[in-house]
Amino acid sequence: MMSMTFEVSSSVTLLFDFWSVRGPAGMVLSVFVVLLLTVFFEVLKVWRVWLSSSSKLAQTPGPNAASQPFVSDSSSVLESSPSESSLAPMESPAPAPDNRKRWLLHGIQAVLHMLQVSLGYMLMLCAMSYNTWIFLGIIAGSTLGYFISFPLLGHI
Repeated sequence: MMSMTFEVSSSVTLLFDFWSVRGPAGMVLSVFVVLLLTVFFEVLKVWRVWLSSSSKLAQTPGPNAASQPFVSDSSSVLESSPSESSLAPMESPAPAPDNRKRWLLHGIQAVLHMLQVSLGYMLMLCAMSYNTWIFLGIIAGSTLGYFISFPLLGHI
């Protein structure tokens, strides 16, 4: 049965059988890898927010895109009033070229979300190895990743 308390040792198996750490050098390398994965996790969060804000900027209509009131070329009041012919369904306009860009951004955001969730669960499983050094690597990586990436949100 696996121990459910934190332990300070240089031997642990992380995530997969091939990631079996046996010794101080392997532990230092594993803590460094986990730290880098956690920094990447924090950068992914900021990247997704940046993509989301840039896609919203692309979707907002320009100042000339405001709805125009119904204006007729004729000066007659009867011709400018709505009638049955003007209330008939019109053909829908062709899809805008921005539609393809929106779907591409949405697909990229979905892939980034999948990576973020997968990486988050993998880091959680690393923390559940109950190795103190790995846990401290995750905490240090999260702190470093936040310190590096979140000031970039102010520039979005």
